[in-house]
Amino acid sequence: MDKGISKAVIRRMPRYYRYLGELLENGVERISSNELSKMMKVTASQIRQDLNNFGGFGQQGYGYNVRFLYDEIGRILGLTEIHNVALFGVGNLGQAIANYVRFEKLPFKMIGLFDVDKKKKGQIVSGIPIMMIDEFEDFNKTHRVDIAVLTLPKDAAMPVAQKLADLGVHAFWNFAHVDLEMPKDVVVENVHLSESLMQLSYNMTGR
Repeated sequence: MDKGISKAVIRRMPRYYRYLGELLENGVERISSNELSKMMKVTASQIRQDLNNFGGFGQQGYGYNVRFLYDEIGRILGLTEIHNVALFGVGNLGQAIANYVRFEKLPFKMIGLFDVDKKKKGQIVSGIPIMMIDEFEDFNKTHRVDIAVLTLPKDAAMPVAQKLADLGVHAFWNFAHVDLEMPKDVVVENVHLSESLMQLSYNMTGR
């Protein structure tokens, strides 16, 4: 993928993918940028500019083939192959995410759940038995883990992430209340739910 494409454009691509998926479910075969803009509440020119970063995909006066555009955006987002996911920290949030990943219609497969609480060992969540974090090294020898989800306490997140990176995990979906500082070859998506809630509070205050 072209590293010159802005992060703002990349952030919008999953939204396009979601709306196009809904159009497919409703049997829509073709859509114009104007029609898509009304659905998504963004300008048609913004849609065309975003998609032109990757080749355009449409014809003037003819619109977009929904299936083709959906598949192409899926390819851009790396959704053409299964990504194995392991989750670390099986508390309330961890269990919710484990169930969410399983039931979303996306190519992410939860293959392992890990915690430090020995009382949780062997408990089943989303069809998967919980293992101890110190068992991951052996687990990793026979399972390919593409993404590690961290729902750990702040002070535990960084040491666990470093150990996982040393074992070959190179992508993290981090819900811990800390920004991970990892080597450049490690991809991190830090998700701070509190920041989203504070933005909502700001928008409520500004009304």
